Amino acid sequence: MLISLEWLKEFIDIEMPPHKLAEKLTMAGFEVEEIKEINGDFILEINVTPNRPDCLSILGMARELSILLNIPLKLPDYKVIEEDSDGGYRIDILAPEFCNRYTGRLITNVKVSDSPQWLKDRLNRCGIRSINNIVDITNYVLLEFGHPLHAFDADTIINKRIKIDLAGRNNKIKTLDGIDRDLPPDALLIWDDVRPIAVAGIMGGYETEVKEETKNIFLESAHFNPISIRRTSKKLNLRSESSYRFERGTDINFLKDSLDRATFLISEITGCKALKIIDKYPVEFKYVQVKVDPSYINRLLGTNLKEEEIKDMVKRFSRDTYESESYLVITPPSFRHDIRSENDVVEEIARIYGYEDIPITMPVSPMTTGRLDIRSKNLQNIKDSIRKLGYTEVINYSFMNISELDMLKIPKNDRRRNTIIISNPLSQEENLLRTTLVPSLLKNLKYNIDRGCKEIRIYELSRVFIKTEDVLPREELKIGGLLYQDRIYNLWKEDVNAFFIVKGTIECLFKELHIKGYTFKLTEEPFLHLGRSADIFISNSKVGFIGVLDPDVIESLDIKKHRPDIVIFEMDVDQILEHVPQRIIYSPIPKYPYIERDIALLVDETLPSIEILDAINDFKSSIIEDVSIFDLYKGPNIPQGKKSIGLNIIYRSKDKTLTDEEVDLVHSALVDYLIKKVNGELRG
Repeated sequence: MLISLEWLKEFIDIEMPPHKLAEKLTMAGFEVEEIKEINGDFILEINVTPNRPDCLSILGMARELSILLNIPLKLPDYKVIEEDSDGGYRIDILAPEFCNRYTGRLITNVKVSDSPQWLKDRLNRCGIRSINNIVDITNYVLLEFGHPLHAFDADTIINKRIKIDLAGRNNKIKTLDGIDRDLPPDALLIWDDVRPIAVAGIMGGYETEVKEETKNIFLESAHFNPISIRRTSKKLNLRSESSYRFERGTDINFLKDSLDRATFLISEITGCKALKIIDKYPVEFKYVQVKVDPSYINRLLGTNLKEEEIKDMVKRFSRDTYESESYLVITPPSFRHDIRSENDVVEEIARIYGYEDIPITMPVSPMTTGRLDIRSKNLQNIKDSIRKLGYTEVINYSFMNISELDMLKIPKNDRRRNTIIISNPLSQEENLLRTTLVPSLLKNLKYNIDRGCKEIRIYELSRVFIKTEDVLPREELKIGGLLYQDRIYNLWKEDVNAFFIVKGTIECLFKELHIKGYTFKLTEEPFLHLGRSADIFISNSKVGFIGVLDPDVIESLDIKKHRPDIVIFEMDVDQILEHVPQRIIYSPIPKYPYIERDIALLVDETLPSIEILDAINDFKSSIIEDVSIFDLYKGPNIPQGKKSIGLNIIYRSKDKTLTDEEVDLVHSALVDYLIKKVNGELRG
């Protein structure tokens, strides 16, 4: 923005040389990029940040310097002698959410001609060409007071009606630049009783343009919604000095003053008659109040300002200030849209006090050893353990679609249905925050299978989001993994069921974390294969699930493979970490040898093997050291509805070497106990 120093001095008495003034403004946040001298006047090119539209004028810059230098502000005369009539004009605001206030007045007996030389010179120095005296005055007030105005040829306004409304469908307008423009339906327009006569806040219409033969004008001063103006400006690819200011926000309470100032100048130059203002104000401006603690200001800036100094600075830029307990309550003026919080007030104090005067101090920060905390170490151990088993980490967006939960047949009452809708999603296909990692892993699977991968081992460590009654969702850290192997026979590769490979992965993970007491029990997850899946428990707390993907789910994925085995797991990492021991307790190497015994039991095929292991654990004996399952068989020589489970039991005493007779005695008692407990029989 170009500012004339000569013009600026009409608003504030400053004796600073131009370069000192430029330095002061730059240090206050208004970078002066260039100083030019034109006919004895100095022109400052100032970069005004988008949050300070109030400074896009001579008055705005003078007001800012008044605050910074603590010098009184002067305003030019603009008292208007007006007629008691409004000329029969009517204003109707039909879109008050986009036009909060609209004022206008009829000015009669104007004489459109060239502008006086002083007016041409000032506009020219600020980069605006002269058109005629009426248009030049509206541009002059735009530069002086910062509020855009527009003048219509009043005699072209049909039925003396001004209407502010949206464009609707299939409307066009020919703008002042002579171009016919198709209007977007949501564009805000100024209408007369029949047709659009201006694109609100951007550019006037050609048919109501002020020309040499114009005798009467209707002068407009309004407040438009910044978002609406910016949206229309972008859609039309049309920008102007007016839209530049309206996009950033104008002062709704000063627009009447701008209208009076322009009327005053038109009256002085053309000797016209001004009728009274028509003012429609459907949406009253509401002032905000900001509470600020003076001690917080000093603490944040590192200064030792006295309370009276702070009050003095605050009064310079606030509309009203009063004390409440230990706080100052500040009401910013209507043109300061940027002051909304305590930190905004601190910034203003810093600018007024002077950034260059704030003492430079080195921040004090406690030094740490740079070591990972226990949680971070455990998370790293989890990743390392999974990677060592051949899994590759994947990273996905935390989004999903409700159809993915339907595909997994998640019940309506399942907590994973407590989803959070994203207000501005990247796409409507992924408009929810995910509540499980499974859909993302399945997408990764399909992507890789479609590209010819024959073995896929992937995992993801990430958060899911569950909606609760609180404002914020519950965030849970999960680890999920997936294994897929193509059914190709290899001589050099052991044919191991994929379920047991993944089960071994989880057991290795728990061993790496020194977690004991974990078990696998039948699950009811609807998207897993019944009988080839399990819930994962640690100390009777469910931490996750593992299982082969249900054939119906596989079919819905449209994976072009014959009966693929896809094993998936998901676990709650926070729950797992609760069971990681705080310290490791070492046991001495056994002094005495062990003795092994095997049992082959015939039991009902529906009996979970975990019940057999639980039964052995309940058997009271001090010499049973370890129990493991080494065989599971169903088929020939096994009765219908039965299965054979092979158990390996290790016996050892801490005090002596056991004899076969001592072990046989305990082993025989254990076999009898098991047969009775699980309703089984020894396999012959």
